[in-house]
Amino acid sequence: MSDSPFSTLKNDRFLRALLRQPVDRTPVWMMRQAGRYLPEYRASRARAGSFMDLCRNADLACEVTLQPLERYPLDAAILFSDILTVPDAMGLGLYFEEGEGPKFRKPLRSAADIEALEVVDSERDLDYVMRAVSTIRRELNGRVPLIGFSGSPWTLATYMIEGGSSRDFARSKEMLYNRPELMHQLLSVLADSVTDYLNAQIRAGAQAVQIFDTWGGVLGHAAYREFSLQYMARIIRGLTKEAEGRPVPTILFTKGGGQWLEAMAESGASALGLDWTTDLRQARASVGDRVALQGNLDPAVLYASPKRIRAEVAALLESYGPGPGHVFNLGHGITPKVDPEHAGAMIKAVQELSPAYHG
Repeated sequence: MSDSPFSTLKNDRFLRALLRQPVDRTPVWMMRQAGRYLPEYRASRARAGSFMDLCRNADLACEVTLQPLERYPLDAAILFSDILTVPDAMGLGLYFEEGEGPKFRKPLRSAADIEALEVVDSERDLDYVMRAVSTIRRELNGRVPLIGFSGSPWTLATYMIEGGSSRDFARSKEMLYNRPELMHQLLSVLADSVTDYLNAQIRAGAQAVQIFDTWGGVLGHAAYREFSLQYMARIIRGLTKEAEGRPVPTILFTKGGGQWLEAMAESGASALGLDWTTDLRQARASVGDRVALQGNLDPAVLYASPKRIRAEVAALLESYGPGPGHVFNLGHGITPKVDPEHAGAMIKAVQELSPAYHG
């Protein structure tokens, strides 16, 4: 029995699929499902004043988290936040410039900068995230599970070193190859911080967690294992495995990581997220029954007609084939110019076509 203060979960299809348990149909959600493609999100964002003000206001973060669930019959909600909250809590000064993405006022520029970093106390330093998680869980009222998340240590490190997004990751890779011990020191602090952060989210009410390794795919073959995967595996080992009387699944998503699926399957994750460059049939053959798979429709398919979207959904479901262990999702986040009706066409197609693969 659960001693949870929250309502009993009514739809656990998503959690069951992550654990490779039988479901009646393939569950579906979308990365960035609460975002700029929705007019109601844009209105909430305008009311908030800034992106970070939106993240830091528990009621508004809850409002935008629930917006896509009001539109679509999705099988999961995902916390509305940003992957860079952890380095922001470390004092790097996160800010956003319109059209330029996230930036830091105090990027890491020396060994002394890295040595000064301390592991984040998430309950104290990121309490606004925990308030948002608890608020969302309460307002969901058991409708669907809530996903918590964090950026991976490598991904966070690149933003912290580069000062923002990058095309070539020159500073990060220079440190990686010239001062590997310094990079490992940074990644270690980040891994411990992310572990604390995700466990705090689970205590606050998150029922599954995803690690976004957005930039793992820019690493060389051996470097990925040394500087990204091993730290994500370390995080997973440190995560709370059960809460509210049921398992808390973990999804590991490396964009551009299709060539490392077998190694990723040994990380301890419950599921691996796939981008659209990976063949789902081959991925399933590669990992066998070790992990579930999430993905992996090209987000650009949503620019197509509803008829073509349905055909692409059908092809992807056929590629995975019958049986449990598949969560339908995009291969990356939904893009701002997508027509919301097209996202709805994708979700409807999954709901109507996937039951044939379960039973």
